[in-house]
Amino acid sequence: MATQKNIFQRNRSGPKALRPPSQTITLSFTFTIEMRAKICYNGSTKVKELGMVNYKSIADQIISLAEEERDFVPLLANASALIWQSLDRINWSGFYLMDKGSLLLGPFQGKVACIRIKLGRGVCGTAAAEGKTLRVDNVHEFPGHIACDSASNSEIVVPIRSGDRVVGVLDIDSPEFSRFDEEDEKGLEEVVCAIEKAADFSSLRVLK
Repeated sequence: MATQKNIFQRNRSGPKALRPPSQTITLSFTFTIEMRAKICYNGSTKVKELGMVNYKSIADQIISLAEEERDFVPLLANASALIWQSLDRINWSGFYLMDKGSLLLGPFQGKVACIRIKLGRGVCGTAAAEGKTLRVDNVHEFPGHIACDSASNSEIVVPIRSGDRVVGVLDIDSPEFSRFDEEDEKGLEEVVCAIEKAADFSSLRVLK
């Protein structure tokens, strides 16, 4: 009776040589990475290194979640989780909401954050005051930057509106400089648009 070692040696010499299990796993993993790296983006779907960000999918999921509950608190909580899970190379994603003339911390993913931010101060406060998206490649060069996390080096903030009023902002930080580009900006504005359509902000104090 041939031993297992001899069988393996014979198969190696044949036209379809067997590979050790560890080698098979390595080749399979390499193939998967290569395939993912060849995927290109269409519309709001974008490949970033080995990760893929589909902003339209995030927006669609937010709309779907709102079918069960439109209140802004659970919807923004799930939205922050979706963004956190979908984007790579970020260290904070969440929301600040208008309250008593300033921005109050809302649902988020990441480290402990600043609780209140004055309008016109830092990236969040400035975006809310001016009512426009701010994409900052180096937050340390931004006038009045608020360092809630010293590890953050770049940031993007998108205002959220209810009717004609800014009711909050979406804020995402990254430890990398120049982490966010124009495609991210367009995609995240699409996500915020879905939030504006789906969320019920009527219980927000600023609207009462």
